[in-house]
Amino acid sequence: MDARTENPTRDEVSVESQWDLSGMYSSPADWKIELAELEAEIKKYASFIGTLAESALKLKACLEFDMNFSRQLEKLYTFAHLKNDEDKTNNLYQENFEKVMMLVNEASKASSFIRSEIMSIPEDLMNGFLAEKDLEFYQYHLEQILRYREHTLSEKEEALLAASGEMGRTMRDAFDMLDNADLQLGTIEGEDGETVSLTHGNFQSLLQHYDRRIRQDAFHTYYKAYESHQYTYSTLLSGSIKKDLFYSRAKNFPSYRAKSLFSENIPVAVYDNLIESVHQNLDPLYKYFGLRKRLLKLDELHIYDCSVPLVEGIKWHMSFDQAVKEIQTALKPLGDEYVEQVTQGLSVDRWTDRYENKGKRSGAYSSGCYDSNPFILMNYREDNINSVYTLAHEAGHSMHSFYSRKNQPYLYSDYTIFVAEVASTFNEALLTRHFLSQDIDPDMRIYLICREIDNFRGTLYRQTMFAEFEYQVYKAAEGNEPLTLESFKQIYSGLLKRYFGPEVVLDDCLPLECFRIPHFYFSFYVYKYATGISAAYALADRVTSGKGSELDDYLGFLKSGGSKYPIVLLKSAGVDMLSPEPVRTALAKFSALVDELEHLTSNH
Repeated sequence: MDARTENPTRDEVSVESQWDLSGMYSSPADWKIELAELEAEIKKYASFIGTLAESALKLKACLEFDMNFSRQLEKLYTFAHLKNDEDKTNNLYQENFEKVMMLVNEASKASSFIRSEIMSIPEDLMNGFLAEKDLEFYQYHLEQILRYREHTLSEKEEALLAASGEMGRTMRDAFDMLDNADLQLGTIEGEDGETVSLTHGNFQSLLQHYDRRIRQDAFHTYYKAYESHQYTYSTLLSGSIKKDLFYSRAKNFPSYRAKSLFSENIPVAVYDNLIESVHQNLDPLYKYFGLRKRLLKLDELHIYDCSVPLVEGIKWHMSFDQAVKEIQTALKPLGDEYVEQVTQGLSVDRWTDRYENKGKRSGAYSSGCYDSNPFILMNYREDNINSVYTLAHEAGHSMHSFYSRKNQPYLYSDYTIFVAEVASTFNEALLTRHFLSQDIDPDMRIYLICREIDNFRGTLYRQTMFAEFEYQVYKAAEGNEPLTLESFKQIYSGLLKRYFGPEVVLDDCLPLECFRIPHFYFSFYVYKYATGISAAYALADRVTSGKGSELDDYLGFLKSGGSKYPIVLLKSAGVDMLSPEPVRTALAKFSALVDELEHLTSNH
């Protein structure tokens, strides 16, 4: 498919290029029948209220009903959201998606008593239940719920906290509206004298422009908009942090960080090791910025010079089918079974919705449910190498889902966010190894190495800097220090100096960056990107250099789904995230790439 042609309508897209959802429902009519049946089933939740402490069998009956209901609902939801993403202009798909979301909300309300009722069962009685064979299957599931016992309040208090949830989202919602609706980012002059309106979408691409004047104008104009609203942004972020502290204190957690890490049972040592390891390995990053400065022939390197490609004129063309063949070859270290399955999924079983069409959702993702294939939404472009990497990435997610669903019961098939990016990043690492192992043009080699370096920089270093910012501002708030515009800027400025070092000139407006990061309203999440890439590269090194059980260990990890806590799962694969070694391994890889870039560009 030629990337330059006008996007077709959904009806004009060849069947072979579309994902095949027929294995879920043969038609929207069949979907509607099952939706109506499940809507009637929701009433049965009420029959379990007040019965869970009566016996292990009564508790089992409720858990079984909830599991089966959730499984059916997930299938209904998945079909509706995939169809809706095919074409956002299709009214039927919109209506069906809204209908299933109403059912999701109703089910959430109807089942909300389960967790609180389980936690109210006296400990001695629950221990007796857990010793019975009837609940053997649900032991890990119940353990995950019961962990929250000491952080669960009375029924009345929990109801009050739940009722405050909508109010608690106000700061985040206000940020979204200000940042995406009200904020006017201004305009700059384009390379041909035309007026270019700045958007969040084109800001990054403008920072990659070869014309430095355009990069500079885009940067300063963009941050001027934030400067004009900086007190509002500061107030919203401060309010969001105070809200988080209220909930963590109400739930008897020592800190909000501890509360955030608790859900996946992640020790705070993982967070601390990440930051400490990065601190010890900043010199290769500084060296890279020095190389950038030299190769771009600049007297001063600014932030707006740090994204422009170091190699101009790289031409790329690869069809979707060619991309699958390249990925197939790249993934050979994962064994015949893995390669055959991913090839079957991408080429024969139509896991992938390949190309853009009018009304289709942008971006890319892997989705699906326990009773479907792991589908991939793409907007594949033949002229963009990033599309090949995206396909390999999403195929990693899909194979993780495929293996976990094939080898785990529904209840334990979902893996957590902490490990979600491991399989996808692992595949990207293998793809880069594959491309670099070929006899390729020197400029393409430099381009690929720079791409890998920037991936590390954006994922490992940048996300760790964000994680450290979160840690510092929450620590200040928990120590009753005021969070003001100046205190935010001061903390962020200190981190910018540490992470960019002596080679980069930091413009006065740059500390305002801390107010434009949406993830700061979902605190203590970004560190998972950094730990994910670290685990992925450590595992990739282990599998490709191993001679024994390394591959089986990794595949065993993929097959384990959510049957154990993520730290335990990764350790069984051969990576101990309680140790600083995985992060150090990834940072050593980054350093080696910078050294190679230096060698390749020594004559430039």
